[in-house]
Amino acid sequence: MQATRSTFNITHVTTCEARLLFWSWLYISILFISYYILRPIRDELGVAGGVKNLPWLFTGTLLAMLLVNPLFAWLVKRCSREQFIKLTYRFFSLHLLIFLAALKFASPEQNVWIGQIFFIWVSVFNLFVVSVFWSFVVDIFTAEQSKRLFGFLATGATLGGMAGSSLTSGLVDKIGQNGLLLIAMVLIECAVFASQRLAKAHNLQGINFTHSHKQQPIGGGIFTGVAHTFRSPYLFSIALFIFFYSTTSTILYFHQASIAESVFIDRNSRTAFFANIDFWVSVFTLLFQLLLTSRILGWLGVAFTLCALPLISALGFAALISHSSVTLFIAVQVARRVSNYALARPAREILFISVSREDRYKTKHFIDTFVYRAGDQLASWTYAGFIAAGLSLSGIAIVAVPFSCLWLGMSIWLGRKHEKYAVINNPEQH
Repeated sequence: MQATRSTFNITHVTTCEARLLFWSWLYISILFISYYILRPIRDELGVAGGVKNLPWLFTGTLLAMLLVNPLFAWLVKRCSREQFIKLTYRFFSLHLLIFLAALKFASPEQNVWIGQIFFIWVSVFNLFVVSVFWSFVVDIFTAEQSKRLFGFLATGATLGGMAGSSLTSGLVDKIGQNGLLLIAMVLIECAVFASQRLAKAHNLQGINFTHSHKQQPIGGGIFTGVAHTFRSPYLFSIALFIFFYSTTSTILYFHQASIAESVFIDRNSRTAFFANIDFWVSVFTLLFQLLLTSRILGWLGVAFTLCALPLISALGFAALISHSSVTLFIAVQVARRVSNYALARPAREILFISVSREDRYKTKHFIDTFVYRAGDQLASWTYAGFIAAGLSLSGIAIVAVPFSCLWLGMSIWLGRKHEKYAVINNPEQH
């Protein structure tokens, strides 16, 4: 049954899509408010232990991913979609309560290693909860709908990031980090509520949407996601895209942490510094998402949109070779993050519409979490090695430029492959 268009000029939402889009938007907004409350606290606690310890924290994060991924795959195998989403989020919410108590009653010396555990925990948390969200919405919307709606849907993440950053910057001096942890815990429970309402709205749509058996466990094996990633050239290329992005992002993140460590001397000012950077990235991202994302995806396609981030990365690192000032570094960091949130993220989520339902949850989750953190791991120790060898940011950028060019070439192939799959799966739309 074909739905009637409503008057949502930017997103061209049909009447039957409006409720799904509302709950999806609210769901991701709440998630990002909670994450952007936790993110500056994580960054501050990581810096408090010394930038030299960050590679070990990334190693700990990768090991944590190895432990948690099989547990999540087991939940996906045994539980319905609604059940494993609820259990996953409440699992993390319970841990926040434990951290709140630990940070409150621990000594200053104990707070250092508790902060390091918290750094690892948040690094696991953010990838898991966001990956679960996107797996859910990719399971709901079609390829045609995703090009129209994912740009607007991503504004929920951006506005959530802005709200979370503002709350952290404005409240950290009044209620402290523990008060912020309590707010984040309440927000995670609100995200559970929004996810359940979205599931209910989707179930009520019935035959109007393509995916059946919504109440049944997805099934399959615990290690299916790993096997499918390395067996399929298409899925492996998506994994490489994530790997390239996380590797280059971690190099820039370490340099940003070094700047914060050298400039700011107290915990609250460092927390506010990280929050303020997040806020301004969110402002520019929102403008792109509202005005350009859906139009670029619709007019130029997924392949072009996917290539924007590696192209900007190559140009940014090339600029840093000759002039590695703090101002230019921040400009490159902001440009990359905006292009990721406004263009690359919606485009790469659309890539999973071309795969099976099991791969949307298991393989996607393995790529979004373990592969992402594997890139972090490689980059963290590589950066430490470069610094130990006496290389400056300009020297590191020389290595990063050909790396980004390789990433760009792979992105062109991946985007074209997706467009071929889209024609095969949806010939009536072409």
